[in-house]
Amino acid sequence: MANVKDLKVRIASTSSTLKITSAMKLVSAAKLAKAQAKIQGFKPYSNELDQTVRMASALAESYTHEYLKEKSNDKLALVIVSSEKGLCGGYNSQLYKVIKTFYKENADKEIKLYFIGKKVRELLKRDGVVGEKTFTFKKTDPSFQEIKNISEEIAAMFTADEVGSVHVAFNSFVSAIEYTSGVKKVLPMTVTEEEKKELAGKFPVDFKYEPSAEQILDTVIPEVLNTTVFASVLDASAAEHSSRMSAMDNATKNSQEMIKTLTLKMNKLRQAAITTELTEIVSGAESLNA
Repeated sequence: MANVKDLKVRIASTSSTLKITSAMKLVSAAKLAKAQAKIQGFKPYSNELDQTVRMASALAESYTHEYLKEKSNDKLALVIVSSEKGLCGGYNSQLYKVIKTFYKENADKEIKLYFIGKKVRELLKRDGVVGEKTFTFKKTDPSFQEIKNISEEIAAMFTADEVGSVHVAFNSFVSAIEYTSGVKKVLPMTVTEEEKKELAGKFPVDFKYEPSAEQILDTVIPEVLNTTVFASVLDASAAEHSSRMSAMDNATKNSQEMIKTLTLKMNKLRQAAITTELTEIVSGAESLNA
């Protein structure tokens, strides 16, 4: 059974942990505010650009682009966006489960893995799954140009028929306390026949393109891929900071609760010791008076 001295040590240790988790919570909250502003400012542009290109490519007659072509290749590339550091709750483990499900759904295909962040890579390595490449950056938050280089490298594999499709696995930011894990297909940028009919009904007029539709789409379609991948990375970054903030908030509350419990236990031991001493003193005094 722990004595008062042991409890004091545990309380001091827990207090130190409490200071660390409180500080990490504040840091994560500040980083989340910046990341949230980035993704909320960038995602509408990315989504609108994607929808515009899909509309234009569907309505432009006899137009084709390498990024729009369906491939018969049974290989696929999966870019996994996870965190570099831990202490962020179930952020990486939840994404890991989604990837395992993706593997089962594509058991008949060869999957080439590419990593942004190392934590999920380490989890998959335990299962004997080794990726092709892990991307590194000059700073913690990659720039648009760095992500563009990655998307162009992966896209080159698609256009060279080395893979039949390209997917991105990431955690998508919903709110400060919520995120969702999923896998998004980024290549090929297919437009189904149903979508084409819907767009044709929504836009029954002929558009005039200056320069030609081919020139515009040849320039804009690769940009859609770049912005989509970059938006996924921004989404994942915001989700990571929100998850870490929540994890540190829970750790802080647990530390506070533990300190209360240990303090109460220590006070009870002190009270018991004082009561024992008083009993011994009274008993001794009575024996002297007898």
